[in-house]
Amino acid sequence: MVARLKHLLAVLAGGCMLTNALALPTFSDVRRDYVESDAWLLARDGRPLHVRRIDMTQRRLTWTRIEDISPAMLRALLVSEDRNFYDHAGVDWGAAAASAWRNLWNRQTRGASTLSMQLVGLLGDAPRRGRRNLTEKIGQAGSALWLERHWKKDEILEAYLNLAGFRGELVGIGAMSRGLFGKWPDGLDEREAALAAALLRAPGASTDALVSRACGVLKESARVARRGEPTCDGLDALARLALAGGLKEGSGVTTSSAPQLTPHLAAKLLAKPGERLITTLNADLQAYATTALHRQLRELARQNAEDGAVLVIDNASGDILAWVGSSGALSDAPAVDGVTALRQAGSTLKPFLYGLAFERRLLTPASLIEDSPLSLNTTNGLYAPQNYTAAYRGWVSARMALGGSLNIPAVRALVLVTPDTFHTRLKALGYVSLTENGDYYGYSLALGSADVSLLMQANAFRTLANRARWSPLGVVPGKQRTPCGDPTCAAAFSGAPRAAGDAGAAFMVADILADRSARAGTFGLESWLATPYWAAVKTGTSKDMRDNWCIGFTRRHTVAVWVGNASGSAMHDVSGVSGAAPVWREIMDWLSAGDHPVPEAPPPGIVRTVVEFEPAHEPRREEWFLRGTETRRMRAALPGALGRIVSPRDGSVIALDPDIPVLRQRVRIALAGQPDPAWRLRMDGQPLGPARSVTPWLPAPGKHTLELVDRAGQVLDRVSLEVRAIRSGRANGGSR
Repeated sequence: MVARLKHLLAVLAGGCMLTNALALPTFSDVRRDYVESDAWLLARDGRPLHVRRIDMTQRRLTWTRIEDISPAMLRALLVSEDRNFYDHAGVDWGAAAASAWRNLWNRQTRGASTLSMQLVGLLGDAPRRGRRNLTEKIGQAGSALWLERHWKKDEILEAYLNLAGFRGELVGIGAMSRGLFGKWPDGLDEREAALAAALLRAPGASTDALVSRACGVLKESARVARRGEPTCDGLDALARLALAGGLKEGSGVTTSSAPQLTPHLAAKLLAKPGERLITTLNADLQAYATTALHRQLRELARQNAEDGAVLVIDNASGDILAWVGSSGALSDAPAVDGVTALRQAGSTLKPFLYGLAFERRLLTPASLIEDSPLSLNTTNGLYAPQNYTAAYRGWVSARMALGGSLNIPAVRALVLVTPDTFHTRLKALGYVSLTENGDYYGYSLALGSADVSLLMQANAFRTLANRARWSPLGVVPGKQRTPCGDPTCAAAFSGAPRAAGDAGAAFMVADILADRSARAGTFGLESWLATPYWAAVKTGTSKDMRDNWCIGFTRRHTVAVWVGNASGSAMHDVSGVSGAAPVWREIMDWLSAGDHPVPEAPPPGIVRTVVEFEPAHEPRREEWFLRGTETRRMRAALPGALGRIVSPRDGSVIALDPDIPVLRQRVRIALAGQPDPAWRLRMDGQPLGPARSVTPWLPAPGKHTLELVDRAGQVLDRVSLEVRAIRSGRANGGSR
């Protein structure tokens, strides 16, 4: 009877073979259409940078060739699923007839599906769940016969092991091997292979059932390999360890060996399972920048600095060479991308302010600007900026003011340029986060009160390096593809190249930023900024030391570094030169190794002239000028006129205390610097006496005008103030 069933099944299967052939793909088709659940971000040379899980419904790794599967695994598979695999043509007729006979009598029996028949099921559009009926089995057998005639045996084994589900979300031998045993399939030993084969038969089996079946597979595999009788000791512990650590459905456990260097950029760019996206990034530079940032942040840990970001750009092409979004495990907020996050700019906007003043011919690098106390009337009251230190330097050239990052001269430069004009220039440079008008930011814009991103900063300084020529950045070769959904980020990757200033002015600013002597008064001659090669660089520190920056460039590269805290909390005594600058310097040294960058020649319209300063505020030197603005002698507008009125401020309101005798109340009139002995003070037009550094004044209720005048009676400075008499609380029966 079994022989007749065998013959009948063969006839039926043969009749189905041609019909099913039309629905089956070739081995090449299967490999081509195979999609892993991960997407890969690759460096410009094709090396992997980061792997990101995209498909969360199943865990599939890259296709594994049969040559990369251990012999132990192949042997365990055949012992468990299809012992006659190399002897049949797709159907094991004897096993199939016996199984059919038993099914006729409703007996429980093992199925007779060969690996070829099982693969047919895996190749279907909607794999069949549960046991198949006789008709379905016959159709499957016909397809298996066709498969064996058109596929090689090794191709069937290879495809089966890549498409079969092992347990939970793990599909394919690659995901199973990495997920359960932490190794690639070529390293699976006899015990691991036996457990894997047992999972194929019953993916959802209990641990005890799995171990029992695996023990049988292990012994049978040893018999086939003629290796004697193995022991199953330790198999239970291995199974429990594997199931506990790797078989959690949806756990997202990384089973790839990629270095995982660009999590933020990968999250922005990778969207399709199986995608292999080549970027402009340099794999070695990306790794080095990441290490340099981590090393510096470990040094700053005691000063409450845990986050940072790095961006490196090729100046000519705009290609991004390194994108480090955070400090990773060192951060409490590793998902925040410090490259695109908005932070207060600090002093990093000053180069563009001076460049605009040079371009408008309002200043030259040799122009003298007064570094002395300053107060400006605004719609929000008095604005009284301060230098980073309490000291004032008197008259300084624009070169020294920018090189030393002095605040008061920068504000005075903005008074000349106007906040609205400066705001327009910053927008042209790509600072699209400045969504309000210039008047909204006011004079504080000179000191970087606006929020910007490291991405904007890097491309703006690259624009400066490119002689004020702005162009979009690129991160995918040959494609103008933005990695950002946020418009403030996306703007850096789109738009036509444009002029964003004057090439000559940009050259002079770069020359100042590369001048070690110009920054020496603030940073010293030797610092992290003093490179042995030509490099222009600017640091910045925001209010309360919440952020610090170091951004600079050579002819070939721009490097931008931010250090701070994603939470916005303040660091402890960490400035741009001590926080971000060491990272900047390490990366710039790596880029410049063997290159020795030198400055470019000046553009047309730039001349160099020897300048002398009177009085001798600065030593005689050669200086760059836009043609037509050059001068050989620079004088302060008011020699020695640094004796400004520091206190009281213009617009001050002074209240007399009713509980202190009037004759014992004095207002302290303070002047900046050392006043000329010939200067005098006047109150409401009446002489108040010689000008001294500090002069006490007996106040009288009312509005007053205080003036500082020179020998000829010319007003050097003037402030308005009001004195108010307040009624005593006791007179009204109250209490203080």
